[in-house]
Amino acid sequence: MPVWIQIDCFAFLAGAVSTLIGTPVFGWVARRFGFMDTPQSNHKGHARSTPLLGGAAMFTGWIVCLGCGLAAAFYGGDTLPGFSGALSVHLSGIHMALKQLGFLVLGAFFAVLLGLVDDKHALSAGMKFGGQFLIAVMAVWLGGVRVNIFFTNPVLVWSASIFWIMLLMNSINFFDNMDGLAVGTIAIAMGFFTVIAALNSQFFIAVLAALSCGVCVGFWYYNANPAVIFMGDSGSHFLGYLAAVISAGVSWFGVDFSLSRFPVLIPIFILALPLFDTGMVVLIRTCKGKPFWIGDHNHISHRFVRMGLSRRQAVLLVHLMALCVGLGMLPVFWGDFRTAAILVAQAFLFLLVITILQFALSDRQDTREKVQVETEAKKRS
Repeated sequence: MPVWIQIDCFAFLAGAVSTLIGTPVFGWVARRFGFMDTPQSNHKGHARSTPLLGGAAMFTGWIVCLGCGLAAAFYGGDTLPGFSGALSVHLSGIHMALKQLGFLVLGAFFAVLLGLVDDKHALSAGMKFGGQFLIAVMAVWLGGVRVNIFFTNPVLVWSASIFWIMLLMNSINFFDNMDGLAVGTIAIAMGFFTVIAALNSQFFIAVLAALSCGVCVGFWYYNANPAVIFMGDSGSHFLGYLAAVISAGVSWFGVDFSLSRFPVLIPIFILALPLFDTGMVVLIRTCKGKPFWIGDHNHISHRFVRMGLSRRQAVLLVHLMALCVGLGMLPVFWGDFRTAAILVAQAFLFLLVITILQFALSDRQDTREKVQVETEAKKRS
């Protein structure tokens, strides 16, 4: 087995194990210091108070594993069995990227911190967006995050990169509305990012994505229905930030490996479910004259529940959809123009079919319930 595949697998396992061990500790801390999501203050449908420090647990597992991995690479990584000479040729590249990596880690810390403050004190939308903007600016300006677009104008590139980071931080925040939904979806996305970065020989990005995937899987064990701990805004900000930074770090297009320009769409489709859901709920809330940042039950998972699925089934269905779209888009990375165009159209039509089904059946269920309520009211009168 190639050494970098071994490293990716080890990073995944390290992230999963560290989060599995650390999450119960943060659950105890949350109960001890009152970091709880009470039934009166959430719209997730839970009947008991639940710890809210899942984001801190994931970040701690992630940063500990990242630090240990860097230490192992610099101090004796090549002496480990099976790694002889495999890392030393890349250490110069690690040295060159350390400064940017430091700022990216700092951005992740501030994302978690912003979420923790919001979890505890319920920041206004303006303050939260302002904090997200500053974090995104730091990641782009100092961390070197750049999205893959076909523009060279620095203003356009910087604006698109900042927008991408803020969009995903808010999308995952909105998407975290059922047990295990957001963390499972990001785990799937990180798995795809690992595979594509490895295929593109971007070994460091692949390791970072594999580690993030492992952290998500480790936390998912506790966050799956019925959840014993929530990620809170700290977790959704952290995962959204990671998804934005890692997806931007992968080279989706290059004349030496891309046969078309369609690969730049791959991260959008890999993250299509949270992005699509965000767009729909913002549209629905705006049309109803409600602030788009106020939570409600118009998310795709809620609509699946109104169709008759259980919450666990609704989450599983969303995860299966994310897998289907992601797997369908993988060949776009190396396919020619015609193959890529067909696969992109197929993914788009798949999302369109799901949209029609969820809205048609959900609206029918809403009408049926409304008629039932009116009939019962008439009987009582």
